[in-house]
Amino acid sequence: MNRETFRKLRIFILLLVLFFVAVQTWLTQMRTTDWDQPLWVVIYPINADGSTITAQYINTLDEQSFEDIEDFFEREAERHNLGLYDPVTIKLAPQVISQPPQMQQGGNILNVVVWSLKMRYWAWNNNNYAGPSPDIQMFVRYFDPRTHKRLAHSMGLKKGMVGVVNAFASNKMAGSNNVVIAHELLHTVGATDKYDLSNNQPLYPAGYASPGQQPLYPQRKAELMAGRTPVTNNKSIIPKSLAGVVIGEVSAIEIRWK
Repeated sequence: MNRETFRKLRIFILLLVLFFVAVQTWLTQMRTTDWDQPLWVVIYPINADGSTITAQYINTLDEQSFEDIEDFFEREAERHNLGLYDPVTIKLAPQVISQPPQMQQGGNILNVVVWSLKMRYWAWNNNNYAGPSPDIQMFVRYFDPRTHKRLAHSMGLKKGMVGVVNAFASNKMAGSNNVVIAHELLHTVGATDKYDLSNNQPLYPAGYASPGQQPLYPQRKAELMAGRTPVTNNKSIIPKSLAGVVIGEVSAIEIRWK
């Protein structure tokens, strides 16, 4: 077999793999967003900075640490008349030692596709949860807030139903951590960001919890996929917990709640 034939064969095999992955992803997406039964979400903690403080914090985590995420989805499902009382069930897996693959900055489309496949394989290979296979895997990378004042953006993959969240190893930050987890979780079921990427300000009207409110400012709550509560037309604040967050109408449509 000459080099040209071998190259074409490799491309064909890659396209074939991508086709089967795409079909499987589509089938999974349709099954998990018909909302006829709760989504099984498993959280996998990771000590991202290897510190003792982070290790100690992870050891304190239990499923009650994420109970307000379940409560949030129950509340919003009822508000949107979903007809499913408990749309999300949160479970906690043992700590994952491995770190997820990093995506190259400014990578081309092929690099993004390859990274996505690597990420899904890594997630499958690091599923250490002993219970039923999860619908959504959320890998939460914890950092000591004393040495990490700012964290990289988290991400949620609709293709693969996998999220990677960067969070602070602090009880004081647990509420805001859960906001980020819920945000990335909603990405995996089809919701899009509703903030301006250039300044992180919520986009009107989709990124506002109450776009018809008069006067418009200050908003009382944040829209989950906008991530902030607008207090003026150019200033917004990060919610401290899911108590101050809602799922807006556009996001509800995107995840097939409407």
